[in-house]
Parts: sequence; C-alpha cells; structure tokens
Amino acid sequence: MTEPVVASPATDEVAIEALRDREPSRPPRSQWRDVWDQLRKHKGAMFGAGFLLFITLAVLIGPFIWTADPQQIDIRNKDMRPIYTALWDSGAKVSWAKPLGSDQLGRDQLAQMIAGGRASMAVGWAAMILSLVIGTAIGVIAGYFKRLDGPLMRMTDLFLSLPILPLLLVAVTLFRQPLRAGFGPEGGMFILIVTVIAVTSWMPTARIVRGDILAIKEREFVLAARSIGTTSRRIISRHLLPNVLSPIMVSAALGLATAIITESALSFLGVGFPSDFPTWGKMLADAVTRMEQFPERVLLPGIAISLTVLSVNYLGDGLRDALDPRIRGR
Repeated sequence: MTEPVVASPATDEVAIEALRDREPSRPPRSQWRDVWDQLRKHKGAMFGAGFLLFITLAVLIGPFIWTADPQQIDIRNKDMRPIYTALWDSGAKVSWAKPLGSDQLGRDQLAQMIAGGRASMAVGWAAMILSLVIGTAIGVIAGYFKRLDGPLMRMTDLFLSLPILPLLLVAVTLFRQPLRAGFGPEGGMFILIVTVIAVTSWMPTARIVRGDILAIKEREFVLAARSIGTTSRRIISRHLLPNVLSPIMVSAALGLATAIITESALSFLGVGFPSDFPTWGKMLADAVTRMEQFPERVLLPGIAISLTVLSVNYLGDGLRDALDPRIRGR
C-alpha cells in the first residue's frame, strides 16, 4: 500500500504565502494616462494640437511682439507685397516694416492677421463653450427624464430642419442695432454672433449625449444609486456626466471648427463685425475684388482658416480614438 503523504509545516507556509494578497508592484495607471498614451500615437491629433496651441499663443502674444495697429491707415504705403514675393519679382514693392504687405488702405497685413485670428478664435471658443453647455444640458435632461424626452427631441429635430445660414442672417439683421447700442459696435456684434452660432449648433451634442445617457442610466451602478435613495441631481452629476465626458470632448473639438467656419462666413458676407474691425473672414471679403493682382491677400487668411479648422478636426478625430476603449489601439 502507498503511504499517505504528510504535509510539512514548511509546505503549508509556502502554500499560504502563495495565496496571500500582495500589494501591486507599481501604482495603477490612470485612465487619462492611457488616453494620453493613445493620443500621442495619433500623428494627426498631435499635429492638430500643436498647430492649435501655436495659433492660440500667436494671437494672444502676437500683439505684444508686433505692435503695429491693424486699423491704422497708411495711404503712402498701400498695396505693399509680402517680402517673399521679391524672390521671383524684383520689382515688387516690399518693406521689412510690413513683412506680409499691406492692403489697399495701407493697413498692415500681419497685424490684421493677428487681430483677425484673435477675433475669430475668441468667437470660436465662446460659441463652442456655450453650445456645449446647451447641448449637454438638453441631452442629459432628455435622456434621464422620460417625460421630457419627446418634447426636447422634437425641438431638436425642429432646429436641425431649419436652414442655418438664412436663420443667421435674419437674426443678425433683427438684433444687430439694439446690441450695438447697448454694448458698442464690437461688443454687441461679438455677443450676437456667439449667441447665434451657439443657438444653431447645439443639436448634434444633445443627440449624442442623450443616446449615451439612455444606455448608462440602466447600468447596475446607477440602479444601485437610485435604490438607496440618491437624488436625480446627484446621480446626474456623480454618475452620468463623468461617463459622457468623452463624447462631450469630441463634440467640443468639432464645435470649435464649426464656429470658426460660421464666423468667417458671416464676416465674408458682410453681416459680422464692423467693416473696420479685422477678422479672417473680413480679410477674405476685402481681398476678393483684387485677388488677381494680389493673390496673397486671399491665400493668407484662407490658409489660416483652413489649417485651424483642419487641426481642430484632426484633434477631434484623435480624441475620439483615444477616449473610446472599443477602438483604442487600432
């Protein structure tokens, strides 16, 4: 017969030690660290973030470095060409005092680019934040409160069906003079343009947030919070909003690009800021009549708008890939 194996005390200690919980060898990685690691692998997103940071710093710090007045008229030095045109046209009228040239009134194009970028970026950021707040609030309320879902979504569908550009033109025409009288020409138009863009661009954010809220509110942790008597306000702020942060951030990036394009279109059509206030869209409108003689006047603001919008779209694409765990790492 086979004799039974008797476990020694040393063997018991080894087995107990193997089953004992151990402290992790390194602290756990945070979710935002994983998002950053994924985001920096996206070349387009890094280009977009870098250019957006560059253009933001340029329009904020630029006036302290290049102190020329963008609205100063200098008829004696009008129609100056950018300094790089001297490389192929020796007869071009250039000056290092105006490295990007001047327009038909002698205004410095570099100073106008900086001032126009500051106005366009300010409108874009303000309109994006306001539309994000409106869209997120409507999406959360519609997704969480069932009795309000139908009316709010029908209102969203109504806004989606409206022709945006004619609506913008009508709103600017109706409210331009009262706001100018109350807040000044620039301040009144800034408030009007930001409000009009935000009111006409919150709908995609609301639909995205509503869809995520409908799925998350049936999860176990939300049902458990509701079963112990947690208030709706607490559930929304503690459990729902943090879980819809990723689509909100993607909508923010795309909303910034939409706001910049809309503001440029309004300025190009002549219904934006006053005629003597520089924006990228206004620079485009002023340059169209003489674009054959001075094509750089169209190219400079056009390239600035295109690269800014392209960088924001690339950044939004990278954020979507980094924040969505289902496609992270592809």
